[in-house]
Amino acid sequence: MEPDLDALLRSLRVWDPETTELPPFDPAAAPAEPLALFTRWFGEVVAAGQREPHTVTLATADAGGLPDARIVMLHGADADGWSFAGHAGSRKGRQLTARPYAALVFHWPVLGRQVRVRGPVAVAPPEAARADLRARSTGALAAALTGRQSEPLGSPAELARASAAAWDRAAADPDTPAPTWTLYRLRPNEVEFFQGDPRRRHVRLVYRRSGEDEWDTGLLWP
Repeated sequence: MEPDLDALLRSLRVWDPETTELPPFDPAAAPAEPLALFTRWFGEVVAAGQREPHTVTLATADAGGLPDARIVMLHGADADGWSFAGHAGSRKGRQLTARPYAALVFHWPVLGRQVRVRGPVAVAPPEAARADLRARSTGALAAALTGRQSEPLGSPAELARASAAAWDRAAADPDTPAPTWTLYRLRPNEVEFFQGDPRRRHVRLVYRRSGEDEWDTGLLWP
């Protein structure tokens, strides 16, 4: 028997008190730039037990302006931008080539928080991509070596053969290059921090870049 989707949706709660804490957030006490607040919030959601807090929705647009989105992993965040990776020939790689602008959305329900980041995207130097890949697991290198991301797949067996060969290469030589593996850096023009409130008086603090290292801040209606 198929589940009743409408009934399931009506049965669910947002920010169930058994699993979610909604801490107060005073935007007046926020730091002058968004990276410091992001770092603080990231540490707090990790301490609160958020599962996979480094996963993030990446939104791009194709050459015709049609939107697309998928979940990727955050590889770092610093003065150069918020970093993620993928193959240059993948769907997201092609879209970023055509329109080098993107948005990221972090969702951390354990504390009722979201962070939205958007801005232009640049390709990091190849040596940075190689260093990033070397710092990750054998599985990450094997996945990068398997390649052909977003291309049509003939059968699961074809993937199994390519993946097995890639795992063997990655295990034998952790420095094996993955030529199409690309590290991208989103340098934000705007960063929004959303803190949920039990009475729906949610706090939305937005940072907008006003200079090279300068930011203006403001509040948004929830």
